[in-house]
Amino acid sequence: MTMPFHFLAASALAACLAGAAPLALAQQGTQEEPDTLVISDTLNYDDIRKESVFTGNVVLTRGDMTLHSDKLTMREDAEGFQHGTATVEGGKLVFLRQENPEKFEVLEARGQRAEYNGKTEEVEMIGKAVITRFICGKPFDNIQGERVIYRQKTETYQAFGGPNSAAPGGRVRSLATPRARADAAIEACRQQGAKR
Repeated sequence: MTMPFHFLAASALAACLAGAAPLALAQQGTQEEPDTLVISDTLNYDDIRKESVFTGNVVLTRGDMTLHSDKLTMREDAEGFQHGTATVEGGKLVFLRQENPEKFEVLEARGQRAEYNGKTEEVEMIGKAVITRFICGKPFDNIQGERVIYRQKTETYQAFGGPNSAAPGGRVRSLATPRARADAAIEACRQQGAKR
């Protein structure tokens, strides 16, 4: 099953965690790469290891994307690929929000941990993982599990159940709204905006 918000989720998380140019923008040749702003209580940068560690109430903003975590580690491997890990403590969840004003969409992803692997182009939400797509402020698509992995290269995803699943009974729960209904909601929102 392929849902349009998965690509948005992957692009958002990849850009937020890696701190590098979003893959989607590079491939499409569209707008200039936005600045990345990270606010935290501390920053430890190691030039030899090519690693930045931000801790304490971390807020990363990049264009229409925002990431909240307690700790964010960004590094570059020997081949130049970007990798990122966002974590939280005390029962909280990593929070990612991506806005797409053109389609009146907002994507929200939550998990106890978020990881991005630039070499394999995979994004993974781990522990109490939930991804929800909103259109005009209303929820449309939702995936819950212990882990949700998105593979950018193949535009596929996997969700796994387990004892730390966000879904009841440790299962995977996936709610997909028919594309026609989502398109109708986008058009209705567009019409509302035109009347204002």
